[in-house]
Amino acid sequence: MSSRGSSTKAHATVSNSPGIEGRRILLIEDSPVVGPFTVDVLEELGCKVVGPAPNLAAAREMLEGEKFDAAMVDIHIRGERVFPLCEMLAARKTPFVLTSGYAEQVPDKWADRPRLQKPYTIGQVEEALKALLDEKPR
Repeated sequence: MSSRGSSTKAHATVSNSPGIEGRRILLIEDSPVVGPFTVDVLEELGCKVVGPAPNLAAAREMLEGEKFDAAMVDIHIRGERVFPLCEMLAARKTPFVLTSGYAEQVPDKWADRPRLQKPYTIGQVEEALKALLDEKPR
């Protein structure tokens, strides 16, 4: 079954939110499985996806050249930690959620950031983005 098929079933229990629908979300994710799945999830929530950025160079280009309302950032991209990108997002005052498939600690500076543990569900993504975007004006 494709990820679109499985996320469509999950979507049946999720409603689009005016705080999420139409928002541009930067996705920084290097997994060839998780990236497309997350794109499907975000699109089903009514978001417009920027990315996914599969490496740090692509992520930096998108950070510098694209407009977006929030970001979902995998903590490890191609074996590198993404905290310099978190600095860039913070400087832009862009809300972001950290994602990881590992139970790991993050620097104290980012400890208050929302985090999603992989594998995450469409409901968890919706909840995290609502928390980030309901407070941010369009």
